[in-house]
Amino acid sequence: MTMTLDDVRNLTGAIRAEIAKAIVGQEAMVDMLLVAMLSEGHVLLEGPPGTAKTFLAQSFATALGLDFGRIQFTPDLLPGDILGSNLFNFQTSQFTLTRGPIFCDLLLADEINRTPPKTQAALLEAMQERRVTLDGETHQLPDRFMVVATQNPIENQGVYPLPEAQLDRFLFKLLVPYPAEDEEARIVATYGKRSGPQRPADLGVSAVTNAAGIAAATEALDQVTVAEDITRYVVRLIRATRDHAELTVGASPRAAVLLASAARARAALEGRGYVIPDDVKALAVPVLRHRLTLSPAAEIEGRDIEALVAELVDATEAPR
Repeated sequence: MTMTLDDVRNLTGAIRAEIAKAIVGQEAMVDMLLVAMLSEGHVLLEGPPGTAKTFLAQSFATALGLDFGRIQFTPDLLPGDILGSNLFNFQTSQFTLTRGPIFCDLLLADEINRTPPKTQAALLEAMQERRVTLDGETHQLPDRFMVVATQNPIENQGVYPLPEAQLDRFLFKLLVPYPAEDEEARIVATYGKRSGPQRPADLGVSAVTNAAGIAAATEALDQVTVAEDITRYVVRLIRATRDHAELTVGASPRAAVLLASAARARAALEGRGYVIPDDVKALAVPVLRHRLTLSPAAEIEGRDIEALVAELVDATEAPR
C-alpha cells in the first residue's frame, strides 16, 4: 500500500472525525497524537483528573485500529508486571514466555509517575528501540508501538518524578486543559444521561485504518522535504537552549532530530510536501518543555518554561 500526501490528509481527517464522536473538543490534542504517531514518537499527557486523558487514548487507538494495552502504575508495580516473565512449564519441562501488557500497538501508561524509578526504567528500551529483553533474550515489539503516558500534576504525595533520561524519550509533553464552557456543556449533555463505564465503541467510534495503513502514512513522510535552512533553524533553536542563562539543562541533539521529524509529520497532516518555519514554531513548546531545566534563580523569580521557549522562538531568526 502506498499513499500520497493527499491520502494522508484525508486519512487523518477521517480519524479526527471518528474520535470526535467520543471526545468533545481537544482537537489540538488529537492533532498532536497524530503527529506523534506519524513521526513514531511517544506522548506524555499531563492534566487534572477527569479531563478524559485515558478516554482520549482509548478512542485514538480504536479509531486507528490498534491493539490497545493499559497499565495502571502503582507503587508496588514490578518490571515483570509490565514486560512479562519466563515461567517454567512442568508439562514440557521448558520455560515459556508469558507476555506482559507492553506487547501491544498502543500502550497507555496510566499515572506513570506513581511507580518507582526501577519500574519506570522498564519502559526505556521499549520506547527507544521497540524491543524488550527478558532473561537475556530480545523480543521485538510491533513496529507501530507507541506509549501514551498520563500523569496528574496536582498530587505530590506517593509520586516519583520521571528521570530526565525517560522524559527525553517522549516526543511531546502535552498539558491537557479544562474544557471551555460550551464544550463542558456538551460533555454533560452527552455523558450526563449515561451510566456505567464509557467505551469508544458505545459512542460509534470504529477503526478507519489499521497498522498497515499507518505504516503507509508514515512512509509517505518521505515525500516531505526539509530544506537546509529549516534544518539550520531547528539546530539554532535547540542550541540556543544550551546557552541560555536561565537554563541549567538545555535540549539534546535527540530533541533536534525529533523536532524536525515532528515538523515533517505536521506538514503531512496538511498535505504539504515541505516544512515551513511555522511547523517548527508550533511544535517547539511541546517538544522542549519537558527537556529543559530552569536555573535556581529563574525558579525563584517564577519563570515559566513555556514562556521562556516562546521567547527563544521569537529570538531565533527564522528563514524567510
